[in-house]
Order: sequence, then C-alpha cells, then structure tokens
Amino acid sequence: MGKIIAVVNQKGGVGKTTTAINVASSLAAMEHPTLLIDFDPQANGTSGVGIDPRSVRNSTYEILIGSIQVEDAILDTEMPFLSIAPSHINLVGAEIEMVDLPDREHILERKIASVRDRFDFIIVDCPPSLGLLTLNALTAADSVLIPVQAEYFALEGLGQLLNTIKLVRQHLNPALEIEGVLLTMFDSRLRLANQVAAETRKYFGEKVFQTIIQRNVRLSEAPGFGRPVILYDATSVGARNYIALARELLILNRSWPGNQSSPMEKSEAVSTK
Repeated sequence: MGKIIAVVNQKGGVGKTTTAINVASSLAAMEHPTLLIDFDPQANGTSGVGIDPRSVRNSTYEILIGSIQVEDAILDTEMPFLSIAPSHINLVGAEIEMVDLPDREHILERKIASVRDRFDFIIVDCPPSLGLLTLNALTAADSVLIPVQAEYFALEGLGQLLNTIKLVRQHLNPALEIEGVLLTMFDSRLRLANQVAAETRKYFGEKVFQTIIQRNVRLSEAPGFGRPVILYDATSVGARNYIALARELLILNRSWPGNQSSPMEKSEAVSTK
C-alpha cells in the first residue's frame, strides 16, 4: 500500500512544487513506483515532468468534479517508475463547484483508494493556499511534508498551517502526521539562512529533515526544460540534495507496508560493504 505524502505550504515561492517533482523523481530513480498528483491549478508539476497541461484530456479536475477515477487520468513520464495525475487550469474553479457536494473533503481520499496498491509512494503537490483542494489532500494523506524557505519571514504563516493540520486530525483524518519540515533555497554563506535553520530546528525539533536543499542554478533551470533535476543534471547539487532526501524518506518509512529495498538500493548497500 503506497504512502500518501502531501507537500504543503500556503506561502508561494518556497520550493513546494520543486520538492514534489524532485522527491517523486528521486524515489522513482531508486525503482520505487511513485505517483505524483498535481493538485495545483498552475500545473507546474505537470509541465515540470515534461507534459503540456493544455494537451491533457483527464486531469485532477475531472477526478474531483467528474466521474472518472484516478487511474483514468494517470500518465507515464520519461522515468520508468514515475507516473503523474496531471493538473489543468480548470482546477481553479473546482473549489467553487465542490462547495455543495456531499462529503466534499473526502473526494480525493475515495478516488485514490483504487490505485494505492500500485505505488510505493504517492506525492501530492498542493496549491499555495489552505482551501478545499488542500483540505482534500490532507484528508487523503498519511503525512505532510512542509517546505520552508531559508529566508526572512520563513516561519510566518506556519502557525496557521499547523492549526489546519490539527483541525484535520480532529475532524477528518485522525491518522495524519507531519512527515517532516524541509529547509529549501538554503545558502550557507548567509547568516540569515543559518539563523532560520536554527529557529526551524528549535521550533520543530526532530521533525526537521537532516537533508537541506541548497540554492542551485541547475535546480531552477530544470522546470524550463520539462525535466526533474535528476534527468536535467544528475551531478548537480540540487539532484544530490533530492536523492539524499529520498533516501532519508525511505529510512523513515522502512517499516511502512510495501516499502522494501529496490534492486538499486540493495546493490548500493552491497557496494558500500
């Protein structure tokens, strides 16, 4: 059974979609079947893996509002173990259309159940808001990954997000956990970045990932070429950071049902002995 991880931060520009694309592709590179669900109307997650959102017939909009199932929208990507449920600009109107639907917060949870056994991990890229789309993702998810930009005002608004997670636990999804907090856009030369990292660790403690995503030009360039950074430049700092994050996630979830070492991981383990 695949673990569903929602990548959430209501602030824009914190590396949320970059993280969703690249952690999903890094898990896939380790031969873990992974599904990326693009739940953001901007559809940057879709274009970021090389699919033109304008060419998509079935998207996450049709999953929520129409009668199709998740499997009807899933597309293959350039990477053998990475699939995507793409987004479309139509998704921007979904929240209004969902308002009067019964049990509206559980639509994604119901639809996603039929594909959970096909994947080891399901990564949901949420929109930069705490509206009904994000609530659907949090209700369906097993855990939340929170990217935090290592810049001024980084922790601003996180209290609201944590309160939303608390309310979702109380009323919609009691099993929801925080997978971890990820420092992004980190520049170790800046005193401010180090101060933000220290404050984040002080606030969240062990929930902060050991892996830090450093500022990297190749990481910023990759979406423009419709490729995850591991395909755009596998030797770049950004690619190495996200591979490290994927390994950390696998270690944290080694007891999760269905999460077993891939052939690649086993061969790496043998080579390091």
